[in-house]
Amino acid sequence: MIKNREQVQKFERELIKKEKIDVTKNFQIVDAMYHEAVELGIIPLKNPLDGLEVDIKIAEVVNYVSEAPDKNSKRAK
Repeated sequence: MIKNREQVQKFERELIKKEKIDVTKNFQIVDAMYHEAVELGIIPLKNPLDGLEVDIKIAEVVNYVSEAPDKNSKRAK
């Protein structure tokens, strides 16, 4: 459990500032993931709309939860 949220957020911001973005390496990772998905038969999809209903339901739940009031907010009371 995080007890000092502000300190953790400050640490994360500083870490992100220090990290150098390697675009070439990122593209290599994405390319390798794509090739692996093709080898596993995940891409290309046989039916691109397959499972769309499930994705929509998940999106509805995620959006609802993200709109839920914080327990410390006035709306929660």
